Amino acid sequence: MNVALVRGTTVQDHVALAEIELCGELIIAASTAGEDRLSADRIDEVLNVATDVEQLGNVRD
Repeated sequence: MNVALVRGTTVQDHVALAEIELCGELIIAASTAGEDRLSADRIDEVLNVATDVEQLGNVRD
């Protein structure tokens, strides 16, 4: 029986890794929050999400 050796075939899904990192950031924020749930504004802050209005304001500056 011949078995093929597999070397250096590490596969990384960069999108999945980014999503896992974002989930980790949310878990950390939730664990340190004083309230039962994170507000939508706090979630946006943790995920570094800007609203369209904020983005437009930054473009004009």
